[in-house]
Amino acid sequence: MKTSDYKVKIGALIQETRQSRGLTQAQLAEALNTSQSAINRIEKGGQNISLEMLARISEVLSSELVTLNQSGKINFRINGGKKLSGEIEVKTSKNAAVGLLCASLLNHGTTIIRRVARIEEVNRIIEVLQSIGVKVRWLNDKNDLEIIPPARLKLDNIDVEAAKRTRTVIMLLGPLLHQYKEFKLPFAGGCNLGTRTVEPHMTGLAPFGLHVEATGDYYHATVKEKPVTHSILLTERGDTTTENVIMAAALYDGEVTIRNASPNYMVQDVCFFLQKLGVKIDGIGTTTLKIRGVRNINKNVEYYPSEDPIEAMSLIAAGIVTDSEITVKRAPIEFIEIEMAILDNMGLKCEISEEYKARNGETRLVDIKILHSELKAPKDKLHSMPFPGVNMDNLPFLGLIATVATGRTMVHDWSYENRAIYFTELSKLNANIELVDPHRVYITVPTKWKPADIVTPPALRPSVVILIAMLAAPGRSILRDVYSINRGYEDFANRLNTLGADIETLREI
Repeated sequence: MKTSDYKVKIGALIQETRQSRGLTQAQLAEALNTSQSAINRIEKGGQNISLEMLARISEVLSSELVTLNQSGKINFRINGGKKLSGEIEVKTSKNAAVGLLCASLLNHGTTIIRRVARIEEVNRIIEVLQSIGVKVRWLNDKNDLEIIPPARLKLDNIDVEAAKRTRTVIMLLGPLLHQYKEFKLPFAGGCNLGTRTVEPHMTGLAPFGLHVEATGDYYHATVKEKPVTHSILLTERGDTTTENVIMAAALYDGEVTIRNASPNYMVQDVCFFLQKLGVKIDGIGTTTLKIRGVRNINKNVEYYPSEDPIEAMSLIAAGIVTDSEITVKRAPIEFIEIEMAILDNMGLKCEISEEYKARNGETRLVDIKILHSELKAPKDKLHSMPFPGVNMDNLPFLGLIATVATGRTMVHDWSYENRAIYFTELSKLNANIELVDPHRVYITVPTKWKPADIVTPPALRPSVVILIAMLAAPGRSILRDVYSINRGYEDFANRLNTLGADIETLREI
């Protein structure tokens, strides 16, 4: 095939993707800081296009236009041992964003979600929604996202590959069960953290008449709607399970009481959003929710998700482990209060501002300035608990902080089958990690960091833990295939660079 033929095909693909995102040539040009005439030439196949430009266009259009090798791997080269300084704002919650995207299917009107985390996990859900006929487009450089569902979803057209790369697809069961009598969803994917059963989802949704069979690579759902005659007791206080049942209750014409519900941050965001759609919810922030649903929702609505407490803790850990003074702004304090209390007991010195409200009008935020501290190991083991305890996703960062706390710390990660094993990756950076069993490790100080070349684990939080440790390790480290990080953090490397980190992004070709 001639080079000109390739240019025409790539140009046509860019034009088709741009139009499906609802962007004009001028809007795409503005996002890429180029001219409309250049975009016009590219789409007509009349201009050479570099790999860097292809990557930038792919990012703006939230679509991998061309795969350069089997996985299009991106690596980080970290020049570590540098002090960080300055201020950084916490981005909005990744877990809230994916829940809200699923909840938008309850609304037949236009939903605008403001300041959405522009990450791979969100991109996968957008691809799934677009494949079933939902119009989804980024409105501006502030990451505002517009969602307009069709009169009827084309569920048979679902993007299976995108769906398999995220666990969030399981949260489509709740929004869909009142709208379709029968449908199929691909098996959920996401992080490789061992088997996490979907049975609590099925048990929580069964009172609405949902029956699910696993057939091949799909969940085959059939619905025979029936009255909910008793409180729904969740057998596991899971975040996504709670969201799923809440979304099912939102379209139920009656009152539903959910007991042992998760009151965690992403659940609260979904509840606040549903309230704007006219759903009545009592008990937000507690383990008992009373929901009065509505049979049909057709509203034009906008919503601001709150800031991400896990990213806040990641940034706090980066400041502590590199012994730097940085200010983490817009931290959702009610979801990291226990973590901060533990760090206080370990000797952390910090300054915390007065509280103020997030843009959703509900969540409490503060600014936290991390100061130089001499930390000591906690007297008790570090372990997570359902909210309001230590968040299971923040536990890895507390474990990382323990690498610079004098003494010996046990970390007990009971909630995942094998995530504690990933702490042993820090041994490659010269941390003293002793694996007791798949759930427990001992971390012993002193830690004399050294650089290393490490392949990113197939799990989000352990991957970020390694990246932050590399910031502390003097010398040049390589972190390979960072998809796991991009799945849950927006532009994390470049944002750390604004604080004085030295992280280079390398694309494999």
